[in-house]
Amino acid sequence: MKKIIALAAILICSVAHAKPTFDEYVQSLKSEAAQKGFSQSLIDMAFADVKFHQRSVKADKNQPEFKLTLDRYLSSRLPDWKVEMAIAQYQENKVLLEQVAEKYGVQARFIVALWGNESNFGKYQGNMPVISALTTMAYEGRRETMFKKELFAALQILQEGHVDKDDFVGSWAGAMGQSQFMPTSFLAYAQDGDGDGKKNIWKNKADVFASIANYLKSQGWDASQTWGRQVKIPTGFDLTLAGLESAKMKPLQEWQKLGVRRYDGTDLPNRNIPASLIMPDDEKGRIYLVYNNFHTLMHWNRSTYFGSAVGILADQIKAGL
Repeated sequence: MKKIIALAAILICSVAHAKPTFDEYVQSLKSEAAQKGFSQSLIDMAFADVKFHQRSVKADKNQPEFKLTLDRYLSSRLPDWKVEMAIAQYQENKVLLEQVAEKYGVQARFIVALWGNESNFGKYQGNMPVISALTTMAYEGRRETMFKKELFAALQILQEGHVDKDDFVGSWAGAMGQSQFMPTSFLAYAQDGDGDGKKNIWKNKADVFASIANYLKSQGWDASQTWGRQVKIPTGFDLTLAGLESAKMKPLQEWQKLGVRRYDGTDLPNRNIPASLIMPDDEKGRIYLVYNNFHTLMHWNRSTYFGSAVGILADQIKAGL
């Protein structure tokens, strides 16, 4: 009898803690949104057509695990046609870009390079409804707290009227617009670049460029410097000196004394600029000395591959103008 009672208690406990259905979960989110002060009309509008997207869950669980080298990454990220397009986009939007660059203190070529790497200059923004994507990821549960925070930020974006519901689309994880901001980043950094009262990073280039520049400036960008340069190290170099930790940053002339040289073998610039030595693959792959602006790019995306691609494309834009 005791075993039967114990088993019954376990079953009751299991039922009590059973995962809610998606519809039940949506109802709980709507209640929580109401408690946070969102109007019922906004809540009903935002969740009117919310759906569970298995594609989001699958994409999240099946991130690439194969070994990707920086050279292979760059060949896919920066083909010749993309470099040519980056230069053309810079020239086409030169007046606006230079206005934004002057206002925020961020070189225009880096704005274009980030724009190109994030959304291929606005061509690939994702087509999944943001509310559905974030609700799906919150319901999936592995990072529920994070995605619920993003979901309520998305509701605030709708509430503030920056984008129409039909245009409120993004990636499977909720990254939005031509700059691919998550909703919390949008609220923190998005800008109304043309003064129309909206921050439309989906369709308005003035807003896109200003938002990218504002993010970088807010994270410490220095327009008097570039991002870094490819270098060579001598045989027997102490590889433990490499890394992005602040304690490993050294002035260029200290790296010079340690035998580090430009990729063409010439001396490093005679400037007192702190730099980090990074090896995105290992000592047999590409090696870079990177400056504070590269550390800023790491706030945008923690991948050294991504940061390198942005910096290299910015250099290619400069060379092509």
